[in-house]
Amino acid sequence: MHFSPEDRQTLASLAVLPLGIAYLELIFKIGTTGPAPLALLITTIFSAAVGVALSLVCSLLPSERSRRIAKLVTLAALGVVFAVEHFVYQQFKVLYSPITVLAGAGGVATQFGGEAASLVLQPVGLLYVLLYLLPALAYAYGGMREKLDPATGIGKRTGVMTASLAVGLHVLALLVVTASPLSGLYGPRYSFEGAASSFGLVTGLRKEAQSALAGDTPSFETVTPQADDGDDPDDAEEADELADESTSDKDATDATAAAKKRKKRRRAALDIDFDALASSTDNATWAELDRYVSTLTPSKTNKYTGLFKGYNLIFISAEAFTAEAIRPDITPTLYKMWDQGIKLNDYYQFDTAGTTGGECANLFGLLATEGGSSVKMTSDNLNYYCLGTMLDREGYNGWAFHNNTYTYYGRDATHVNLGYNHGYMGYGNGMEEWVTWQWPQSDLEMIEGTFDNLYGEASPFNVYYMSVSGHSNYDPGDNMMAQKNWDVVADLPYSDRVKGYLGANVELDRAMEALLKRLKKEHIYRKTVIVISADHFPYGLDDDGAIGSLPYLSELYGYNVTDVFQRDHNTPIIWCGALPKKDLHISVDSPSMSIDLLPTLSNLFGVKWDSRLLPGRDVLDPGTEGIAFNLNYDWRTELGTYWAGTGEFVPVEGAEVPDGYVEAHNALVSNKISYCHGVLTSDYYRHIFG
Repeated sequence: MHFSPEDRQTLASLAVLPLGIAYLELIFKIGTTGPAPLALLITTIFSAAVGVALSLVCSLLPSERSRRIAKLVTLAALGVVFAVEHFVYQQFKVLYSPITVLAGAGGVATQFGGEAASLVLQPVGLLYVLLYLLPALAYAYGGMREKLDPATGIGKRTGVMTASLAVGLHVLALLVVTASPLSGLYGPRYSFEGAASSFGLVTGLRKEAQSALAGDTPSFETVTPQADDGDDPDDAEEADELADESTSDKDATDATAAAKKRKKRRRAALDIDFDALASSTDNATWAELDRYVSTLTPSKTNKYTGLFKGYNLIFISAEAFTAEAIRPDITPTLYKMWDQGIKLNDYYQFDTAGTTGGECANLFGLLATEGGSSVKMTSDNLNYYCLGTMLDREGYNGWAFHNNTYTYYGRDATHVNLGYNHGYMGYGNGMEEWVTWQWPQSDLEMIEGTFDNLYGEASPFNVYYMSVSGHSNYDPGDNMMAQKNWDVVADLPYSDRVKGYLGANVELDRAMEALLKRLKKEHIYRKTVIVISADHFPYGLDDDGAIGSLPYLSELYGYNVTDVFQRDHNTPIIWCGALPKKDLHISVDSPSMSIDLLPTLSNLFGVKWDSRLLPGRDVLDPGTEGIAFNLNYDWRTELGTYWAGTGEFVPVEGAEVPDGYVEAHNALVSNKISYCHGVLTSDYYRHIFG
């Protein structure tokens, strides 16, 4: 094909943005997730397609100056976006969608501005800023003066050719994706992090925009049903022991009756005709959710159903908490509670949207599919299934507390709608009476002040705490909790940063020590359940973000962290003062995760609930399979681990994997994530219970 000099000038001009975007994607991969060969190939093709399309749009502008300005603005804007996402990844160790970034921008600019500035202003941070702005700077120096870009207009023939090239490159990228193990991440199993790491940040942003504009109805895949485990009665020995040694005759009578009921297993379901609901609504999302739920088999009651009926509950979302913070030497109270409590030995708190993502899982039993907006969008929902509303219907006195700014993450709007009938308090609307303003604030001061002055004598009570003492930065000079407790951790064989993290968690231990003493003083020690679950792993330990480049986290964990299951492993504490007295040893070895806590506690507290309406499982039901999964569609069962990014299933040694097992579990995980999305975005429970 013959190209005139004018055509060649036009093609040279059209190459500016494709080359600039491909460069930015390469730098981004090097600085974050790492340049895997297949992902890099797909990213390069998608980058070329988007770059050609943007160049074509710029070339249609009326003057050379306007075309150059448009390209300069495009390169500069993309450089800023790439830089922001880079530093978000450095801080939080996951790629956050623009919605999540914007949702947390106010807090970063105010309370955590110092941490953000330290990432940017260190030498490597400034280097990356320069690298991301380099295409715009180079174009401003050369292209704006015709040294790099003639910025000629475009003729009809060349325009058609250019448009065809953009479409052809996009089709080529799709063909490569379709033929690769990554195909599911582009289509039915899309997530922003998966798309951005596998197909490039620009593609992730494009698909995120498409998803937001489409407002699509969740879709569900067919899953082969599991065999029913029948109606064989369970042994109620532990429950009978609890009845035998209850604190009063009435308690003994109630527990004995509950034990008898537990001997015959029943479905954990309400009398709801979901097919009829689907037929009665014009809301396509509600109807699709109804049809999906109608296909599910409810879990069953078990020998632990109602074990804590009528007991007090204190639930703590513990900032950056992890299993390694539980130690007999420096956190003896946490260790005692873990050792005496219900143990979930293969448990995960996946990092989905920082603290607010962890709260979403802990409070609602849902993964934060909408990023940082996931909890915010519940402020006007009927939150029928969360701990506050469920126990409020049982007649409990409820409070929610936070010892940082009460408006942070919009909690002043969301946490007053969780069913805690005495409201929500943070620093700025009451907590300042007991908590000193410092960074981070003291969990001990929050626990002592609220128990002594608000709920200590209000049994039955249901209390939620979002703690903050464990928050980064962990350098001893910057963290008041690390300073306060430095004498406890000073001689440990760790770096100062890891010792600072452990010192911050000593404050949570001291808060629990004080709480247990007060429970004993009020004679409710054996009638109170305390649950502690992390919001996310301690991502503030490391400056770098890439898996395999987490030296301080690896130091804390005692092994090199090379994948997300290693990174996000954790353990909850599920403690009750009655458990050690009754010599109950409850332990679950199958995989579990934070969204399992709400259904498990619903069973333990004996509330009326429908297990089909929560995507997690009651981990104490022997008829349900253990599975842990994240929003990238990676999952783990007792038979092995599936990696969505490569399409590889790695069975555990000696496992016999049935035919169709991987496909069925891919569909299962996809459905659960779609369900989380549907519930959060459509106010689904209002449709059922409103």
